[in-house]
Amino acid sequence: MVWRVVITNKLKEYREQKMRLASNSSDWTQETIALRVGVTRQTIISIEKGTYNPSLELAFRLASLLNVRIDDLFQFEGDEIEY
Repeated sequence: MVWRVVITNKLKEYREQKMRLASNSSDWTQETIALRVGVTRQTIISIEKGTYNPSLELAFRLASLLNVRIDDLFQFEGDEIEY
């Protein structure tokens, strides 16, 4: 048996919400978030686009930074497939 796994995320949605609410929106740019969690801006872009799934450690860092639960930020969907 094989599992088909899809992980979706709301990183862009939460980041843009933080930008709207912040007194200094530059605190929530892709570049600033990347620096704060120790990755590149390209990594944040890839996560937002859904082309890269972060490590568990990075997922926790992002959730903590955004002050949200990890399962609110990332949603796991999996189906068992028989061959």
